[in-house]
Amino acid sequence: MGNERLSGRTWLDAKKRVSGGAERHSQPTERNWQAGIVRIFGKGRHRPSASWRQATDRAFTLIGDGRYEDAGALLTRAADLEPWLSESWFNLALLHKFRHDWEQARAAGLRAVALLDRDTGAPDWWNVGIAATALQDWPLARRAWQAYGLRVPGPATDSGEPLGMDLGSAAVRLSPEGEAEVVWGRRLDPARIEVLSIPLPSSGRRWGEVVLHDGVPHGERSTAAGHTYPVFDEIELWAPSPVPTWVVLLEAATEADRDALEQLASDAGFAAEDWSSSVRLLCRMCSESRMPSDEGEGEHLDPHDHSEPGHPGPLGHRTDGQLWVPERECGVAAPASLVRGLLDGWVADSPDSRDWRDLEEVC
Repeated sequence: MGNERLSGRTWLDAKKRVSGGAERHSQPTERNWQAGIVRIFGKGRHRPSASWRQATDRAFTLIGDGRYEDAGALLTRAADLEPWLSESWFNLALLHKFRHDWEQARAAGLRAVALLDRDTGAPDWWNVGIAATALQDWPLARRAWQAYGLRVPGPATDSGEPLGMDLGSAAVRLSPEGEAEVVWGRRLDPARIEVLSIPLPSSGRRWGEVVLHDGVPHGERSTAAGHTYPVFDEIELWAPSPVPTWVVLLEAATEADRDALEQLASDAGFAAEDWSSSVRLLCRMCSESRMPSDEGEGEHLDPHDHSEPGHPGPLGHRTDGQLWVPERECGVAAPASLVRGLLDGWVADSPDSRDWRDLEEVC
């Protein structure tokens, strides 16, 4: 597992030892609001008026500048001009999603889908599904995913939550407009991912948290086995985790010693991650493109990794020609009542080759 975050002109990239399956949108970027404009003019059933088109075009320019209030006034005017046009309400729903105003996003989204001229596959339904998930309106969320064309298996649970969609793993970019960091997780449904990496403290996220994400991936991660997984952008935190993040310095004579701690934490129901080798620096272009997810271990050097020997990242253990440096910076996700016992137990299993120090809670 691993991470990726924005640091100046570089990003930290999550790389994962994938064992089974698989591989995160919040603030509007140039791509997603332009995609909205394509969506606006892509329909030929009715041609909106010039006033509608001018107001809408200006609104998305304002959205790109972060001027949501002014954009909202223009999109509301556009909806007043062409209330029969589904795109009028789609655009308002999109704006409310950017603002995380989920009640308004749901209301505008429902007006948009009521005016659709096709039964399945419209992005309007996906935005309704995201808003419904944010509000825990599970009947509507299930209806939205089904209307989009996704299979939601089995009857609704007691809460109505759309479980069992079996979407596998994915990567999610935490804080995409800030200290961005790509981590790995398990998709719970089309709009939520449970974080299974241990995020760096700069992200403000914890292992086991559930984040709401957009449906348009920005990047992919591929594995040596030939599997490719999307990278989604986080919209917001959906469910916090009570498990704190710790950083600790390990003395691990071999990779097997390091792996033993990760396995011990996993067996206890928590997690440990060797940040010294699981994090790489990437430029934004690399991070948002299709990238291999391997860790650059052994003789392999990832040409896209912008980290350097002696510094954090998978090249950090390459000093003086060595392929392994025993001192490792490790993230641990475990309760305060357990973390020291976990580390002591790890040392006790092989005291000659293992030790730990400088344990600190960081998130």
